[in-house]
Amino acid sequence: MKKTLLISVFAVFCLTEFSFCKKENVENSSQSLAIDENKTLENNGYFDFLPKKSKNQIVKHDFYTLSYNEKYEQADWVAYVLKESYIKYNSFKRPFFTDDKMVSTHSADWKNYKNSGYDKGHLCPAGDMKFSKKAYYETFLTSNVSPQKHNFNDGVWNRLEEKVRYWATKYEKVYVVSGGILNENLKTIGYEKVAVPNYFYKIIARGNPNDMKMIAFLIPHQESNQPLYKFVVSVDKIEELSKQDFFPKLNDILENKVEKSSDYKDWSFN
Repeated sequence: MKKTLLISVFAVFCLTEFSFCKKENVENSSQSLAIDENKTLENNGYFDFLPKKSKNQIVKHDFYTLSYNEKYEQADWVAYVLKESYIKYNSFKRPFFTDDKMVSTHSADWKNYKNSGYDKGHLCPAGDMKFSKKAYYETFLTSNVSPQKHNFNDGVWNRLEEKVRYWATKYEKVYVVSGGILNENLKTIGYEKVAVPNYFYKIIARGNPNDMKMIAFLIPHQESNQPLYKFVVSVDKIEELSKQDFFPKLNDILENKVEKSSDYKDWSFN
């Protein structure tokens, strides 16, 4: 009787251990794949879509890359690849925001946002990184957020994030660059004077370096029920306002062509 009981207990233990290891291996495999494709984006045959390097610090995390602007205490831009296979709906516990140890000048303290009336608005959305706990947690660094009004963050900005996830499933892979327009005389919050952008942008590209399409959105930092296509602008327009050079590794002729386009239909139906 005791022997039978021991055998049963041992069998249950082995089955539980196998299930845990299998789950852990699947998650580790998913993480390794994402790290391989996102970190530095310098793999052979992989399109390097990062904006042109600036005087600000470039920080390369496992799942996204950013340019940290110390003057405004946030990123000029955050860039990452979003693949269809990354779109998962795991219910990870939401972590606390922490400062980014890789930013040499230290990223803004989360306490700047406390009682400010502004959300910590993700630039690389947590919802895009639910394929692994490590990727999800990495989006909760303060270098990846900007002050956003709640009705903007939870409204039109969230609608755009959901649309990008839809496009990732439709086109299998998209390149995303996101940020706020940072310039002089912006309102600030907190003891570190974190700037509050008046506009936020998101640029999405798909295809390959020889045949690429882009769409760009420039959205005023306010509540809006307008359809997303109303905010479509050319990449050139965002470059002009942000003083950034996006997709510099593209062939000049193709770059000039796609960055001038603001055709929503061309992007959606081809």
